[in-house]
Amino acid sequence: MAQKLISKYLTIFNPKHMKEQIEQANGKLGILIPGLGAVATTMIAGVEAVKKGLSQPIGSLTQMGNIRLGKRTENRYPKIKDFVPLADLKDIVFGGWDVYDDNVYEAATHAKVLEPGLLLPIKSELEKIKPMKAVFDKEYVRNLDGKNVKEAASKYELAQQVMKDIDDFKNNSGCERLVMVWCGSTEKYIEETDVHKSIYAFETGLKSNDPLISPSMIYAYAAIKKGVPFANGAPNLTCDIPALISLAKEHGVPIGGKDFKTGQTLMKTILAPGLHARSLGIRGWFSTDPDNFKTKEVSKLGVLDDILRPELNPDLYGELYHKIRINYYPPHGDNKESWDNIDIFGWLGYPMQIKINFLCRDSILAAPIVLDLALFFDLAKRANMSGIQEWLSFYFKSPQTAEGLRPEHDIFKQLIKLQNTLRHMMGEDLITHLGLDYYQDLVEAL
Repeated sequence: MAQKLISKYLTIFNPKHMKEQIEQANGKLGILIPGLGAVATTMIAGVEAVKKGLSQPIGSLTQMGNIRLGKRTENRYPKIKDFVPLADLKDIVFGGWDVYDDNVYEAATHAKVLEPGLLLPIKSELEKIKPMKAVFDKEYVRNLDGKNVKEAASKYELAQQVMKDIDDFKNNSGCERLVMVWCGSTEKYIEETDVHKSIYAFETGLKSNDPLISPSMIYAYAAIKKGVPFANGAPNLTCDIPALISLAKEHGVPIGGKDFKTGQTLMKTILAPGLHARSLGIRGWFSTDPDNFKTKEVSKLGVLDDILRPELNPDLYGELYHKIRINYYPPHGDNKESWDNIDIFGWLGYPMQIKINFLCRDSILAAPIVLDLALFFDLAKRANMSGIQEWLSFYFKSPQTAEGLRPEHDIFKQLIKLQNTLRHMMGEDLITHLGLDYYQDLVEAL
């Protein structure tokens, strides 16, 4: 029995059977961003500051994170950026679209996330990045009224215009490769309908101006048609519709989303797995949150259920009351304050409480996510990985998964999956919950 187990282990996990052929990251990488607002400009300014040695890319797993390789006794812990062939920051070029025509320096100044003292040394670099005219529909985002907007007779023509923008940017910038990361405003909540079921229905809807095709879907469609990886950083229904999923597979394009994991949800995906791991019960989790969209609420509410699985642990979580009260407070702007009251119980049912007051800077947490997603999606494309990139769930509040599969919200399990995917790409042994050291020691002993 042991010999069969070892044989199976060697067959499945032998790096010689798992190594992917990955194209090297030669030349420039263009990062195209719909929505050059607070998140995007904070990321762009940060990358330019890092290039000049003015700051460090704190919070970026690709730049600061390490990964363990092999047995613990080997003591191999390289930086991820030194382990996998990621694009170098000096080779990154930025472009994007926005409803306002401010260049990135002006937009970053208006966003008031970064201090003028950090922006001034990189002013010339940021001023060169000017937004292309955006695809915009006020029915989807009512709080914007910019005039830097495309005009066309149909949504299909708008998609064609975006594709031309992509081609022009690539030619003018001299980029070898492109990725697109949606950083636009959260669109109104809509549900999947017939127009989203197939690419034929979707393209027919584009030509007939179907009202259930959103601007973010037009960007995703254009990107996929041009072979550009697309990541959705908002909770919109965007690339997670059957039409665009099938189109991505057809064109060999990585896609994924949705909603950058920042703020209160980040805290939940850190804390809830710890309580669950210790088999501590939870009676109630009450959250106040500064976001003000139903689209956001839907992406946040499923997190605890998917981590705790009340149906599997009814004694611990069967009566869990989870409430999110959303109150937007404009004076705080990008600096959001969230409160959590968690009623837990332990041995013999004795009650305890946890209270969290998180004063976060949303764009500061989101900026490194945008960078990492761009670099990893580019890597996925060069590794011939297409369709939904579930291994990047680590970065999303509402991870996109294959049809019928529950999303994994436990941030620690998400990290293991991400790291094992990188190990797999590079032909290294996977490290699993079964314990790689145990199996290697067993093989050596026999």
